[in-house]
Amino acid sequence: MENTPGADDIYDTEFIKSVFDKCSSKYIWFSYICSFGFTERWRKQCVSKLKGLPENAMGYDLMAGTGEAWPHLLKHHPTIEKITAIDLSSGMHKYAMSRLHNMRAHKIDFIEDDIFNSALPDESADFIVSTFGLKTFSADDHKHLAALVATKLKPGGQFSFVEASDPKGWMLRPIYNFHMKRVLPIVEKLFLSGAQDFTMIGQYTDKFQNASGFAKAMRDEGLNVNFHKFMFGCATGVSGSRGAKSPV
Repeated sequence: MENTPGADDIYDTEFIKSVFDKCSSKYIWFSYICSFGFTERWRKQCVSKLKGLPENAMGYDLMAGTGEAWPHLLKHHPTIEKITAIDLSSGMHKYAMSRLHNMRAHKIDFIEDDIFNSALPDESADFIVSTFGLKTFSADDHKHLAALVATKLKPGGQFSFVEASDPKGWMLRPIYNFHMKRVLPIVEKLFLSGAQDFTMIGQYTDKFQNASGFAKAMRDEGLNVNFHKFMFGCATGVSGSRGAKSPV
């Protein structure tokens, strides 16, 4: 598929898989360096929104990438019994498996699949997390994702998502946008062979804007939702829970 897709094509599953397959080996390095380490801080903050998970909790890491959320999950919640990680990228899958710590590998299963096609049992998760995967979904996909979360969580189960966002209203927003739209493509061209795959990630973020639309979709599914801004809105997220009754 070409590097410059149409507006709708960037949300095509095969196109997304191609983008992340190509950049998987350098994804951690690029995202950490070019965010000045804030991506790791935001992952930690995302995971910290999960409060008081039950003993032997089991849950899902959606759009898991190379498993960057796992160390934070297992540090904050050491009694977690199983994390089932799902990502459609073969490259991310391969790199994630090579990063598993031997002492933790028994706690993590990795499914290489589109989350909408994965046969996850209903009411099977004590928690659901996702760090920096929301941007690859269209507005309609966010509605489907919200429905999936509502269906797969156990009553009382918790969720937390975070995504890079457009910090509208922040006085340093012009500098932030210059960094995202001008500096990062130059870094990619100089140090990543000009593959343009990380530039696509910037396009996803630009179209995503922030997590407010996803928060509404989650509320429409009957979930209890909190909306969060991190660093003046450079990242936004949602966290909350499913009530004891079945979601609407």
